[in-house]
Amino acid sequence: MSTPYVQPYLFFGGRCEEALEFYRTTLGAQVDMLMRHKESPEPPPPGMLAPGFENKIMHASFRIGATTLMASDGCGEDSSFDGFSLSLAVPTESEADSTFAALAEGGQVRMPLTKTFWSSRFGMLTDRFGINWMITVQE
Repeated sequence: MSTPYVQPYLFFGGRCEEALEFYRTTLGAQVDMLMRHKESPEPPPPGMLAPGFENKIMHASFRIGATTLMASDGCGEDSSFDGFSLSLAVPTESEADSTFAALAEGGQVRMPLTKTFWSSRFGMLTDRFGINWMITVQE
């Protein structure tokens, strides 16, 4: 029997393709799998998809570093990412600075990068898609 594990599954409410490209550019994310609703081997039940969502992403799997995340446009509902943050540990202060700045573009800084008792750089932000991030230099 394999060991259970948890993977974040992010629903972008129609902006998944844009989000994947943003994370590819800013974080070096690599998309391992992408399937659109229209490519599904089984059609969705009638009325499940919002009009025009057949070209949207039904499922994607992507990696940031050693972490695999999953993503989708969903079926037309809005996305909401309240109650959690993705924590990204980087090896250097300069990488923290550049990553933080890139993710913050079009988003909102909640705590600027600063020195803390656990790291030489730590900051929090919400990116343009509503994902909350905590960036830290791994010490």
